[in-house]
Amino acid sequence: MTAYWVAQGVGVLAFVVGITTFVNRDERRFKLQLAGYSAIIGIHFFLMGASPAGMSAELNAIRTVISLRTRSLWVMGIFIALTLGLGLSKFNHAMELLPIFGTVASTWALFRCKGLTTRCVMWCSTACWVTHNFWLGSIGGTLIEGSFLVMNGLNIIRFWRMQRRGIDPFKVEKEVQQQEG
Repeated sequence: MTAYWVAQGVGVLAFVVGITTFVNRDERRFKLQLAGYSAIIGIHFFLMGASPAGMSAELNAIRTVISLRTRSLWVMGIFIALTLGLGLSKFNHAMELLPIFGTVASTWALFRCKGLTTRCVMWCSTACWVTHNFWLGSIGGTLIEGSFLVMNGLNIIRFWRMQRRGIDPFKVEKEVQQQEG
């Protein structure tokens, strides 16, 4: 088996891990599953020779776990600076800016947003990633990010409709935060 197909296999594994991420209404489970997916897809990108995307994905994994413990502006700033510094130092094509921009946007969302707003910003970040992955030729990456785009989009609509009917789709999350706080 060639290195290319090993890389594609890791991308498909990431697809399997990440497929249900955006269905979670519990913020903690959402972030942990997103971190696991990011770590695996980062390995896929390194194997595909896409270092800026690999670095962004691995930073995504670390950042997502840390965002469970703090929403500090300083920590957010460090991750944004790392993403820009590492990503911009290695990019060779304008399309490689998309995962960098997507990572900056999702970093901001995870540290500064909650609930539906988080998912909306993450949807925009996903649009950057799916475009990049298609350009790169990443089968698993394109499948998963395309799935994220559709699933998160449908869940955004579903959660928005729930809110319009007076139902708080993130009530479970708020109750857990109150018990922890």
